[in-house]
Amino acid sequence: MLAVRRLRSRAFVFARGNATLQTTSTSEISEAVEAETIPSEAITPARKTRLLKTRRPKISPQNPREWSRPLAFGVLPAFDEALKVIKADSVVLKQELEEVRVSIERVKEAPERDDIVLQKLEEKLRILEVQSEINFPETRWKVANGMADMSKAVDRYLVEKKWRKRGALDLLMERVHQMHVVPDVLPDLHPSLDLRVAFPEASSGQGSEDNSTKIKYSQVEPGTFLVPEQTVNPPMIYTSVFHPEPRQYTLLMVDPDVPDESNQTFQTFVHWLQPNIELSALSPSPLQNINSHTLYIPPHPQRGTPYHRYTLLLLPQKSRVSIPILSKEARRGFDVRAFTEQYGLDSSTGGGAHMWREVWSEGVSGIYSNILKVDEPKFGIPPKADRYAHLKRSKRYV
Repeated sequence: MLAVRRLRSRAFVFARGNATLQTTSTSEISEAVEAETIPSEAITPARKTRLLKTRRPKISPQNPREWSRPLAFGVLPAFDEALKVIKADSVVLKQELEEVRVSIERVKEAPERDDIVLQKLEEKLRILEVQSEINFPETRWKVANGMADMSKAVDRYLVEKKWRKRGALDLLMERVHQMHVVPDVLPDLHPSLDLRVAFPEASSGQGSEDNSTKIKYSQVEPGTFLVPEQTVNPPMIYTSVFHPEPRQYTLLMVDPDVPDESNQTFQTFVHWLQPNIELSALSPSPLQNINSHTLYIPPHPQRGTPYHRYTLLLLPQKSRVSIPILSKEARRGFDVRAFTEQYGLDSSTGGGAHMWREVWSEGVSGIYSNILKVDEPKFGIPPKADRYAHLKRSKRYV
């Protein structure tokens, strides 16, 4: 008879090598485990290398950077030839530009000046100033990276085109019409300058007792919600103006959603008024010294009311105006249409606009007590009469 011999089982563990699948016996694994149990004092720890951040700083007027060619000479002959064509075209346009300037001087010095011809020549001059430099890669690169020189007509044109075509103006007009700022505040609105507003962030330590906390300001998107604690202090106002000559503007901030109890409707409250603000393409941002006329009063949406639409306007003036400082009584029930008509402020011919929304929060009570120094009103839906109140007060089972 044949005897079946029992073989001793041997365990194998598969370990992946660099490129092939290798087998490792149990004895080899035990030797590796023993090697791992050596005291850590006998092994010198590996020195950790700290990775350095290689992110380049952002390009801005505070951190400028010179433009450099994307390709060296001779790498791409088509690119070199294109630059030659652009430079040759610029030389021709600048020669025509000088001829137009001479023609403008002749028209101005003529005994009988033709204003129509002068207007056409000045418009042609502006077009040639833009066309003579708009195709240079360096010009477009600087504007795209926030290094525009607003004293140049071509840079002003590119910045305005970016504002009108890239969605910023479309978003503003969408929110203004969607939330009925037009026509509730003004019958019409056609902005001609970019008005931006920055308030402290809600988590930046605004209103905290620790004064060492640095307040971080962020730009407010039109139509978004802010909390009253963010708007206790006046905002930082930034503008991008596209006309080189100085012009006068009136700053007006209103709330058209203040309850009018006597008439069972809503009325407008003026939070801020500053006339005769001189702006041009070279005006610094943010605007300075704009809280000296009718002082800024923080937004304070009443408890129990829907959201309030706080609207900030820069209205163009035809000339310098003399507007009296508004009293506390004159702020309430303000007629924006009559005000603009009285002082010749036409929003349909230009200016700037911005708006945001707020609802009541606990910080509003402090504004009423500390700044307005009046009792805080409370609004809401009146309770309905209970037709079964007399039955509820009587005994059910007698």
